[in-house]
Amino acid sequence: MKKQYVTVNGASASTATFINGGETIRLSISEKVSPRKKLVLPLKVLFEDEYLALIRKPAGILVSGNRFKTVANALNQNIEPSSLPDSINPQPIHRLDYATTGVLLIGKTSSSIRVLNEKFKSKKVRKTYYAITIGEMNESGTITSDIDGKESHTDCLVKQSVPSERFTKLNLLQLTPQTGRRHQLRKHLSSIGNPILGDREYGIEGLLLRGKGLYLHAYSLEFTHPFTNQLVYVTDELPQKFRKIFSDK
Repeated sequence: MKKQYVTVNGASASTATFINGGETIRLSISEKVSPRKKLVLPLKVLFEDEYLALIRKPAGILVSGNRFKTVANALNQNIEPSSLPDSINPQPIHRLDYATTGVLLIGKTSSSIRVLNEKFKSKKVRKTYYAITIGEMNESGTITSDIDGKESHTDCLVKQSVPSERFTKLNLLQLTPQTGRRHQLRKHLSSIGNPILGDREYGIEGLLLRGKGLYLHAYSLEFTHPFTNQLVYVTDELPQKFRKIFSDK
């Protein structure tokens, strides 16, 4: 886009400038105006076809919203456009918390977005998370306490535990939510006295880990592809900060 300037006898002019006749009128066209600031945010693509993609969401960024720096605003630079007739700008199908990392599902066509949203609503997408939690825990169990007055269900399985001088014990926990309430995993684990490491909102006073972020990772998504009918199972390896505590995972 180029910008135009008009002067009359060397002075800047506008639509209110009165012309008597005999004036020197000059039209100047500037060089290209710098485009609006562009977001540069590389994202790792874990799977992609004409209909959908699965990407790794980094920590410390919103999936979508009014901010400039969001995953949604970075999708066009990371994902190939679909060649299908109903291709649209890629859109996230679900959300992960600001501090959570891991697998995020993206729709690339209007029909895939519609069908994938229905899959989530009808619980036909299997989600698996990993978290590091604080304190003694049973090896497995189910948490069913209501969240915001709504029935909620999370299956838990301790994969490993290590002693900790500060936290007594840290657990690598596999989590399979059967419902999708806001902050469900964080609230459920806090409710049984085993909050997620680094959780400032639902953690225990005096046991807050600062500067390392939240130890919650969306490890995998599994579902039947709505157009090819093939099984899609995509995983994202645990972040380095998990592997520093549980080195052989």
